[in-house]
Amino acid sequence: MQEIRIEKNISQQDLAAKCNFEKSNMSRLETGRANATLSTLEIVSKALEVDVIELFK
Repeated sequence: MQEIRIEKNISQQDLAAKCNFEKSNMSRLETGRANATLSTLEIVSKALEVDVIELFK
């Protein structure tokens, strides 16, 4: 997730805003300190404009 976000030149704050998440929640998702639900992964993948499977690579 973090690699894709950086490749697309999107700040963590901007991605959090696109997903309607708090920045702290986005940080926990990226670092693996929070477990993401499938619906959360779908929201993030849409915001990053990638397929959900790309988040697992």
